[in-house]
This record gives sequence, C-alpha cells and structure tokens, in this order.
Amino acid sequence: MKQKNETLLEIHDLSVSFRMYDGGLEQKELQVISDLHLTVRPGEIVAVAGSSGSGKSLLASAILGILPSNATVRGHLHYKGQQLTPEIQSRLRGREIALVPQSVAFLDPLMKVGKQVDGHKKPYPTEKRRGLFKRFALPEKTESLYPFQLSGGMARRVLVSTALISDAELIIADEPTPGMSLDQALEALQMFREMADAGKAVILITHDIDLAFEFADRVAVFYAGTTVETAPAADFRKGADALRHPYSKALWRALPQNGFQPIDGFQPYAGELPKGCLFAPRCPHATEECRCQIPPIRETGDGEVRCFHAS
Repeated sequence: MKQKNETLLEIHDLSVSFRMYDGGLEQKELQVISDLHLTVRPGEIVAVAGSSGSGKSLLASAILGILPSNATVRGHLHYKGQQLTPEIQSRLRGREIALVPQSVAFLDPLMKVGKQVDGHKKPYPTEKRRGLFKRFALPEKTESLYPFQLSGGMARRVLVSTALISDAELIIADEPTPGMSLDQALEALQMFREMADAGKAVILITHDIDLAFEFADRVAVFYAGTTVETAPAADFRKGADALRHPYSKALWRALPQNGFQPIDGFQPYAGELPKGCLFAPRCPHATEECRCQIPPIRETGDGEVRCFHAS
C-alpha cells in the first residue's frame, strides 16, 4: 500500500476564468477560481466543502481537463509530480483519474446500464459489477435497463459504480449521494473509504458534510472560489473551537445538529469580489488589513488556513 505522506495530486495558485461578453461585443475575463490550494495523497479521502458557487465542481473539471473552450486555467496542477497538460489529462481521464459526475445526464441514454458500468475492459468485470449492484440494493434486472428506466437514486448508484469498478488511482466524486437513502449513502461512502484504505485517493465533493466528517481524513473548505482552510476531519468532529477560519466555524455552526445558526450576508458573485479577504464583509473579526489585503495561505498545525488572525 502506498504511504499517505506521498503526494498524488498537488494544486497551488490555481485560477480559472472564463471569457464572457459584457454587453454588445465587448469581452471580459470572469475569474471564478483564484489562488486555490489542495493536496491529495494515496490512501486518504479529502472532502471538499463549501456553499454552492464556491468552485467545488469547477475544480473537478479543471483536474480532468473538461472545462469549456472559453475557460483559461493558470497555476500549478500536478499529478505524480507531472504537470497536468491537456494531452496528459486526456490520457489519464477515465483510466487513472475517474469521475463520479454530479449529473445523471452523464449516463448514455442509448446504452444499457450494465454495459456502461463494465466499460471497455476485457474480460468484462460482470461479476464485480453485480457485486457492487447488490451492495447498493439495485435489482438484478438493473443491468439490462436503460438510464431512462431508472429512478434518480438508482441512476446515482449506477454512476458511483462506474468509478468504484475502475482501476483509477484518483477518484473524484462530485456530490455522489443526493437521491440516495441514508443507508445507501453510508454504503457508498464506506466503499470510498475501502478504496482509500486500499491505497487509492478520493476527492469527495459534497454538501453532506456531516456524513463526510465520519469518512474523510481531511476537509478542504472553499469560499468564493478559493481555499480558506484545510483541516483534519477530526477537528470538525471536535467542534467549532478546533477550527481556525471564521467561515469554517460558521459552516460547522450552520449544521442542523449544531444549532442551524446562519450568518449575515452572502457569498460574493465572481464578478463582484471584494478587494481584500473574500470573507471580510461577513466576518465579525475583520480589520482594515483584512479589507485591503488578501491573506496568504499558511500552515497551522496539521492544516492550512487563509486568515490573518487565525492561530
């Protein structure tokens, strides 16, 4: 088994922008991800948390090289120490790096489910796939159905199976559990845990962060297109006082079991970002320094944080 201190995926100073028309024929660059940092090691699950629009799914697309043609990607994006160029991404995509997409529309409507999960491997992994379907409580006839014959929850479980059956070393699961019952979601996360324990690496993009805390090794918190904190999942289980960034603390307190405490304001739109710290307009501890300067990411204990005042 590979050691967890190795680095499989390393992302530094990542930015993603889109060329867009701003009235008439004028174009502008809309930056939606900026100065994003993330590392993933073999043998671990890194959960990515944050509100909608924080850049979680865009990160998955940037890693895989499946952003639209009007996107520009800058920064350091390395897999096994090698820069992820479009050519390398094309070679690794679906082989060494597998995606569980957020939308069930990724299933081919003209192909039966069993063949889609089996893929192009020879011999076909039929028995392994049937074992996965059984663990997910999918009826035996599922393999002979077309996607339109599946319920939303069944389609979601089929999508997860396509990644679990692969030999990929890095699995990116983008919201894999919506539409599943609690038992099914727990089963899916347990299978991701088993893959990580066998030496794979998993990026788990999820809104079900209370479930992710129980299965992940580390949690990366995104806000307005950047990383504000990466901390051991154990810190999130301990409570808000064990976290360092004010947004991470607010995210923890907003969970139903922790009081469901909202904070004032809203996440800024990509085209209207504040000058300094992106969270400063909502932060109760913001100072003039926070409003004028973007804090750098820095190491703190077992994690990283982007905050001038975090200890």
